[in-house]
Amino acid sequence: MGSEAKSLIKGMVKVRLFEKLKPHAELIAACLSGVLIAAGWLLDRYGQGVDSIIAYLLAFVIGGFAKAKEGIEATYNNKELNVEMLMIFAAIGSAIIGYWTEGAILIFIFAVSGALETYTMNKSHKEISSLMELQPEEALLISNGLEKRVAVSDLLVGDQILIKPGERMPADGIIIKGYTNIDEAAITGESMPVSKGSEEEVFAGTVNLTGAITVQVTKTSSDTLFQKIIQLVQSAKSEKSPSQLFIERFEGSYVKIVLLVVIAMFFLPYFLFGWSWHESFYRAMILLVVASPCALVASIMPATLSAISNGARHGILVKGGVHLETLSHLRAIAFDKTGTLTNGKPEVTKVIVKDGLDPKKLVWKAASIENQSNHPLAQAIVKYAKQTTDEDLIPPDSLEDVPGWGIKAEIKGEQWKIGKAAFVGIEQADQFADGKAKELASQGNTLVFIEINGELSAMIALKDVVRKETKYAIDHLKKQGIRTVMLTGDSAKTAQAIAGECHVDEFFAECLPETKVEHLKQLKTNYQTVAMVGDGINDAPALAIANVGIAMGEGTDVALETADIVLMKNDLSRIAEAVRLSRRMNKIIKQNVIFSILVIMVLISSNFFQFIDLPFGVIGHEGSTILVILNSLRLLKS
Repeated sequence: MGSEAKSLIKGMVKVRLFEKLKPHAELIAACLSGVLIAAGWLLDRYGQGVDSIIAYLLAFVIGGFAKAKEGIEATYNNKELNVEMLMIFAAIGSAIIGYWTEGAILIFIFAVSGALETYTMNKSHKEISSLMELQPEEALLISNGLEKRVAVSDLLVGDQILIKPGERMPADGIIIKGYTNIDEAAITGESMPVSKGSEEEVFAGTVNLTGAITVQVTKTSSDTLFQKIIQLVQSAKSEKSPSQLFIERFEGSYVKIVLLVVIAMFFLPYFLFGWSWHESFYRAMILLVVASPCALVASIMPATLSAISNGARHGILVKGGVHLETLSHLRAIAFDKTGTLTNGKPEVTKVIVKDGLDPKKLVWKAASIENQSNHPLAQAIVKYAKQTTDEDLIPPDSLEDVPGWGIKAEIKGEQWKIGKAAFVGIEQADQFADGKAKELASQGNTLVFIEINGELSAMIALKDVVRKETKYAIDHLKKQGIRTVMLTGDSAKTAQAIAGECHVDEFFAECLPETKVEHLKQLKTNYQTVAMVGDGINDAPALAIANVGIAMGEGTDVALETADIVLMKNDLSRIAEAVRLSRRMNKIIKQNVIFSILVIMVLISSNFFQFIDLPFGVIGHEGSTILVILNSLRLLKS
C-alpha cells in the first residue's frame, strides 16, 4: 500500500473519530479541565508555583472556552449581559486576588453544568437524527418500462417507483401493483407488520418486508408524512414556554443589578465597616459567584427539553414547551367523533337473516353485489364477507345503481335489492326481526336492508366502531379532573349512543366546522383552558382556536399542521400520559426555581456576614446548578 493511500486512510479515521467525539466535546473539555486543576493543586503543594499557575491557566482556557464563547457571542448579538459573562468576571476576579484553585474550580463546575445542558439538548434532538437515518436517499423510478435510480428529491407526484423486499419506502404513495407486508413502526409505533395490496396507501420511511410492489407517488419528498414528523420534532426546540421566556427577560436585568451591587460591595464595606481593600474585593468576588442566577436560568429549559424528548419517545410529538406547559392547566377537552373516538370506518356489527336462510351464503352474495360499489358501507360489507368466508366473490349477472337509495342486481337467477328502509318498504323494515331495527338504530348503527325476489330477507347493521382504547383514555382524563366533550356531525340519537359508549361527560350533535368553533369558544369561557382533539380538515378551525390542539397521527395534513401536539400512534390514552408528563414537568420546574432562589439567598446572606469563603461559595452555587439540571433529567425517564 502506497504512502498516499495510508495517509488517506489515517485522515478518514481522524475525521470519523472527530465526528464521534464532537457531541461530547464539552464533557471532554470539562474532564480535561478537572485533570489540569488536580495537576495545578499538586504542583502548588510541592512548591512548583509557576508550573501550577500554567496548569490553572490551561484549566481556565480549556474548561471555560465553550461557555465564554457562548457568553461573549450572546452579549454581542443581544446587547445584553448574561450569566456566562458573570462567571467569566468571577473567575478572572478570583485569579486576580490569587485564588487560582477556586477560579479554576468555578470554571470546571460551570463547564460540567454546561455539558449536562448540552447532553439534555442532544437527548431531545436524538429523535430527529434517528428519523433522518430512516429517510432513503434514492428511489427506483419506472419510466417507459425501464428502471432507473434517482434521488428521492427528484420524484414528482404521479411517478411510479418499485420497492423491493427489505427496502424502505422513499415516498408516500398508493400501491398500484403487488402485495406485501409493511413495517410501519417508524410512523405509527405499532410493532406488528401491516398487510397491504392494490389501492392501499404507503408512507415514506416504512419498511417493505415481503413482496415487490409498484407505488404511485402522491406527495413530493418535502410533503410526506415522514417529513412532517421531522418538522414537528424540530419545531419543538424553537418554541419556548412562558416560564422560560420570563426567566430570559429576568436574566438580563438581574445580571445588571448583580454587577452594580458587586461594585458597591467593593467600595461601601471599606468606608462603612472598615474592611480592608483585599477583604472588600474578596467578598465582592464571592458575591459575584453566589448571586449569579445559573441555577435559576437552568431551572426550566433542561426540564422542558427532557419532557419533550420523553413525549417524542412515546409517540407524543409536542411543537413547543408552551403547549406542554399549558396541558397541565387543562380543565376540559373536546373530541371529534369520527376517526378520533371511533375508528373512522364503518364495520358490520350484526347480521339478521330470515329463518331458513344461510347467513354466510347471504352475506357472500350481498358482498359480491356490493363489491361493484365504492361506498364505505358497501366496502365494509365486502370486508366482513372476506373475513367470514373463504369463497371468492363473483360478479352479479346484472346491476343497477339507484343513487341515494341503494342498488338492484341479479345474481344466480335471484332479484336483489340492497339499501335503505324506504328502498324495500319502511313498514316491512320496521317489522322485520320483531322490531330489532329501532333497537339497533338507537345504538348508533346504520341499517342496510336486503330484499330477495320481492321479500325482505335480511338486515345488516353497520357502525363506526369506538376505538378499543377510547373508554380507558376518557376514564383516565376524568380521573385527572378534566371534563370530556364529544363534537359530532351525527344526529342526536346516534351521538347519544356513541357518547354513552365512550363515557364522555357531554356531547354536541349535528356540528358543522363553524359550530365546533362556537362550542370551543363557549367551553373556553366556561373552563378557561381547553384542548381539542381531531383528525380531519373540518376539525382544523377548532384545533386552531383551542388552547391546545391535538391531532391524530393518521389525520389530514391540515390537522397535523394546525395542531400543537400530534399523537403518532393514534392512541388516545397518550393524552392522559401527556397531561401527567406536563404536570410532572411543571412540578420539577417549581422545585428547581424554589431551590435555586433559596440557595442564592442563603449564599448571599452568608457572604455578607462573612460566614462563607470563596471555595464553598463556588461549590454551593455551581453545585446547585448541577443538582437542578440532574433533577430536570429525571423527566427523560418514563
